Amino acid sequence: MLSELLNGSKKISVVGLGYVGLPLALAFAKYFRVIAYDIDRPKIRNLLNNDNRDQGLGLTNTLSEHLVFTNDTTLLNQAQMYFVCVPTDVHVDKTPDLTPLKESSKLIGQYLKKGDIVIYESTVYPGCTDEVCIPLLEKHSDLKINEDFSVGYSPERIVPGDDTHALQSIVKIASASNEAALDTICEIYEKILEHKIYRTSSIKVAEAAKVIENTQRDLTLSLMNELAILLNQLDINFKEVIDAAGTKWNFHKYTPGLVGGHCINVDPFYLLHKARQVGYEPQVIAAGRHVNDSIPSYISESLSND
Repeated sequence: MLSELLNGSKKISVVGLGYVGLPLALAFAKYFRVIAYDIDRPKIRNLLNNDNRDQGLGLTNTLSEHLVFTNDTTLLNQAQMYFVCVPTDVHVDKTPDLTPLKESSKLIGQYLKKGDIVIYESTVYPGCTDEVCIPLLEKHSDLKINEDFSVGYSPERIVPGDDTHALQSIVKIASASNEAALDTICEIYEKILEHKIYRTSSIKVAEAAKVIENTQRDLTLSLMNELAILLNQLDINFKEVIDAAGTKWNFHKYTPGLVGGHCINVDPFYLLHKARQVGYEPQVIAAGRHVNDSIPSYISESLSND
């Protein structure tokens, strides 16, 4: 498929043009014909007017003969590879909100053809692609996984505003429902990335790797936040303590802070959700989330008491 994509006889589509999908579409458009789709009409209008300031990418020439920005779903019928980069948030009760992921899978299923490949980049819990996405693709396409089409999973690692770890410079994890599809996916990514692709043995491994990356960061921050609260209560300078402890060779110096953004305060809930599905109640992950969720109130109360 790579040669056909390179000569323009086949096309790539990117579904979801947020801080993950838009850089991906722009990078692919340097080598392939790309259909960049988003449901947000104002966003598409801004991109067609060459205005992508809201994406943090600056004013660049995004229009080319290789790239089409659209909210016309019928154009997806022209694609042979679909990269899904939609948001995965949580509901008020902190359970996963898979609505954009499900709707995207239904939409792609309507246009899926034999030989096509669907690659998900959205952060999910281990097993989500197999349990939620693939059944929807099969239902709405009337095709069968690995017989008619293939699926891959390559979790995004974009940090908005971090130029040091931009798309092209990161190590990408890739997985797929079969080896042939994985080879094709890696060939496509290798055109836009500086590093070799890290292949996993299954989609579930790649899903788990992504969700624990941010869970680890969440827990590290929660420990530092809790220590900062404790040392403050003891009237001990936190920085002095960390500097002193940091003189030991195997101590890692971290600092406390607010946990926000799109990922760190969401992804642990995806892992908690899956754990509870299989009857396991994680203690450390839940405690870390509780600590970090309480920090804004703690800071507010501390300032009020000063």
